[in-house]
Amino acid sequence: MARPRLFLLLLLTLPLQPLSLPWPDTTHGAIAGLILSALERATSFLEHRLPEINLDGAVGFQVLEVQLRGVQSKWAHDALLQPLSLRAGQLADKLLDLLRRSIYYLEQSDPVYLREFQPSIQQGFWKLPQAWTRTNTSLVYHWLELLDSFSEESSDACLVQLLGTGTDGDQPCRLSDFCKALMTKPRCSGYSLSHQLLFFLWARMQGCTQGLFRQSQHYINLFCANMMDLNQRAEATGLSYPAQDLFMENIMFCGMAGFSDFYKLRWLEAILSWQNPQVGCFGKPADRDEEPQEAIPLRQGILRRVRRREKLFTADGCSCHNTATAVAALGGFLYVLADYPPHYGAAAEMLLEDGRPLTATP
Repeated sequence: MARPRLFLLLLLTLPLQPLSLPWPDTTHGAIAGLILSALERATSFLEHRLPEINLDGAVGFQVLEVQLRGVQSKWAHDALLQPLSLRAGQLADKLLDLLRRSIYYLEQSDPVYLREFQPSIQQGFWKLPQAWTRTNTSLVYHWLELLDSFSEESSDACLVQLLGTGTDGDQPCRLSDFCKALMTKPRCSGYSLSHQLLFFLWARMQGCTQGLFRQSQHYINLFCANMMDLNQRAEATGLSYPAQDLFMENIMFCGMAGFSDFYKLRWLEAILSWQNPQVGCFGKPADRDEEPQEAIPLRQGILRRVRRREKLFTADGCSCHNTATAVAALGGFLYVLADYPPHYGAAAEMLLEDGRPLTATP
């Protein structure tokens, strides 16, 4: 199978520990090493900027910590993989300490937001997929709403209802008619669509199974099919900087929902190429002008809003949200590799190339 040119370049230029490990399939090992090296650099960024990281940034690293624990567990019982298992475990331990320390700073900077969304950075909230599936192209919307009326404030209010963390004392999983309608509204796009998926993903994490949540899998299938369509369209237009954040958010959320076709090798190499090699973060490329403060066209009049809690570091262009979505997306790639170990050989690469779940036995 032909290897992407950029990926070969990365293999040649980055000094990676796992390249010397006796893997049965060296490409599989090199991919794991590239991902771990990128995640270690991103964790170093988190450590150095910890007082400035917002909660959205912490969420991505919390997802990564869970993914690394899953990887560590899967690799621990294979003698060939134990060195990488140790490396993943050490990184997870470091993240656990950093995330615990981040609570102090989040309490100072945005205590209300922390109270409302603290479950998303607590141990045990995020659960890894136990089975893999693929998106269904027949579920893609034929047309989209031309104007995005889905506000971030409304989305946050519905997520707070779902979590039961508001000041009214409501129990988790109880919803108003407004939130039921908003979170199932058809033909949404952009961040509205990804937040609809996040809503049902968090419902799964919370164990919500009654009422609307009996249809959770239907909506997860519907939203991820359309998020895949948006990612493919973004790829076709060159994956310029403003589109990269949403692109990675879609991989992060739909990967956690169990859709393996979001883990394509060419998408992995794209994400790796976006990391700032000196700082370890993800964000605005150094040779690009500042992103306009107005909404940015994404697809046929659909608008991408500037997130109101987004945090850009002007000195180096680093973005909390971009970095968070990147590390969780990369952690998902690593988890897929761990789910299908190198004994599968070239078949494991095929998983990353076209996202097909493997059914053959080693």
